[in-house]
Amino acid sequence: MALSDTTIRTAKPKEKIYRLTDANGLCLEVAPTGSKLWRYRYRFDGKAKMLALGTYPAVTLQKARQKRDEARQLLTEGTDPGEQRKAARQAQRADGVTFETLAREWYAYNAPRWAESTAYKAKLYLENDLIPGIGARPVKAITRPDLVELVRKVEARGTLNAAGKIRQWLHQIFRFGLASGVVETNPATDLDVVAAPPKATRHHPHVAFAELPELLGKIDTTNINTLTRCAIRLLVLTAVRPGELRQAPWSEFDLDGATWTIPKARMKARRPHVVPLPRQAVAILRQLKEITGDYPLVFAGQQNPDRPMSENTINKALRLMGYEGRQTGHGFRHLLSTELNGRGYNRDWIERQLAHGDNDEIRDTYNHATYLEQRREMMQAWADSTDAQCGGANVVSIKRKA
Repeated sequence: MALSDTTIRTAKPKEKIYRLTDANGLCLEVAPTGSKLWRYRYRFDGKAKMLALGTYPAVTLQKARQKRDEARQLLTEGTDPGEQRKAARQAQRADGVTFETLAREWYAYNAPRWAESTAYKAKLYLENDLIPGIGARPVKAITRPDLVELVRKVEARGTLNAAGKIRQWLHQIFRFGLASGVVETNPATDLDVVAAPPKATRHHPHVAFAELPELLGKIDTTNINTLTRCAIRLLVLTAVRPGELRQAPWSEFDLDGATWTIPKARMKARRPHVVPLPRQAVAILRQLKEITGDYPLVFAGQQNPDRPMSENTINKALRLMGYEGRQTGHGFRHLLSTELNGRGYNRDWIERQLAHGDNDEIRDTYNHATYLEQRREMMQAWADSTDAQCGGANVVSIKRKA
């Protein structure tokens, strides 16, 4: 029998859920709590399914039958009413998604897979450029010209590297949106076609090897922090990147084995890097152990020892020493590469010491040699020649200041 308004209104809850049946698959589900839910039972592709049509009395008997009939019409057209409703909800959600919402979902998904430095930079550009520029706009309404205009504002500041990163991240964010079903096209493709022309390559400035004694001598006469003084000397002796050095924890060092092992998570190329330590570097680290050995980081920050020294500290110290425009922390890598290549050392040893990949992509893929022992001899000879160039001065001397 078909249901009546009186039957529905007077239906009382029982200990277990039960259903009152209407015609053509419509039923009213009465819960122990007293709530009453309309459901439509149907079959699609041979499978029994059920579709919720709303609660009584908000949805009346007449309205429930109308919804049932609409669902039955979809079935006659070969459409699953349950799947059609999911698609409609997804489309409704997508229409309301802003770029900020999508970008933050993309960031939250990827950040755990990135190195800390990558996550930091991505967050920085999201907050400073992308979200202020287009964050409030519905993601479906954003066009390629909108993105070109955004990137050109970044290029106008002269920060072409940042513009390149932003183009890359925009492409990834919209790809994430495609996979999530909130956009149907990726307007961030081909943005590089209208990118500003790159500036001439500017290498990190560095002094000649003959000028190194003067530079090392000024370390002791310039009023800089002891940790900064040690950091500069270790850059000279190891040729690691400044970021790899200042963020190094003590746990990566084996001073007895004269080896520093940097895990892939901290490396630019995402592969572990073993750094042989010359005797002079080990001596510096042993003296540093007396200063920061109780902290996790070798170069613990002055204000917060749980954080590393600032990324600007080394270059600021070099400016104070009179080397602005002549030497940077990264420039010591160029100095070592120039000098050791000039001395005829094996190019593979030098490139592996610098943690560079091979320009030949196939060779880089299959050449897993670390040349550790060869590099150990090479770097010890480099440290000894630095001593000799300094006229016998001991480059591991550390004048500790209060």
